[in-house]
Amino acid sequence: MSLNAEFRRRLIAREPLLGAFVKTPHPIVVEIMGRSGFDFLVLDAEHAPFDRAAIDTMMIAGRAAGCPLLVRVPSSSPDWLLGVLDAGAAGVMVPHVVSPGQAAELARAMRYGAGGRGFAGTTRAAEYAGRSMREHLAMAGDEVSLICQIEDAEGADRFDEIAAVEGVDALFVGRADLAVSCGRDDFFAPDIAARCAAILGASGAATGLYCAPGETLAPLREAGASLFVVGSDHTLMAGGAGQLRKAFEQL
Repeated sequence: MSLNAEFRRRLIAREPLLGAFVKTPHPIVVEIMGRSGFDFLVLDAEHAPFDRAAIDTMMIAGRAAGCPLLVRVPSSSPDWLLGVLDAGAAGVMVPHVVSPGQAAELARAMRYGAGGRGFAGTTRAAEYAGRSMREHLAMAGDEVSLICQIEDAEGADRFDEIAAVEGVDALFVGRADLAVSCGRDDFFAPDIAARCAAILGASGAATGLYCAPGETLAPLREAGASLFVVGSDHTLMAGGAGQLRKAFEQL
């Protein structure tokens, strides 16, 4: 079983998975973090400067480190999805999914078939023609994961319908955006926490969310979450440096 297929197997089985965002478009970051015990990493092309070439280079580093890479895309356009998947991504995290119809379109664009992903047999995803067309078509569906971000009031109202769409592997709660969408300035506000817990308990797909380093994860796991993105290369560097400084000041 390929690295990406094993990730998807664990994801849909709702095994607890630990990851982090990567905000710095340099392969050394993936090499280091990929060797540090994470089950996956997410290249944040929505909020950080990742272009197609940078993503391609990061995928090579992910393979070298034996760590599956997801990409949070800045756009759900089919061309973005195609480029990321051809590069060898284990899947995509798509922001602002608000309806089952939108989710169904994403699921179709992710996979081969009528109206779906364009086929090329010489990509990294197809092992540079190391697979026959038949082999790649048979294997590719199990090697890509679709994770829909629920971060708008509209999406939160329809999360169960989105989770039920065939091809949606997981829901990822964006608590900050959800809070803003609902007119709040705190994603720990009681109504936002209640909405988050409801989404994490969805029955049709795995669920997960972003957590700050140090946040207690047990209640979120009990609510149903299995996909945990904890911090990023930026927060982990800043946190580590802060701890060193604090220890130094106590000398």
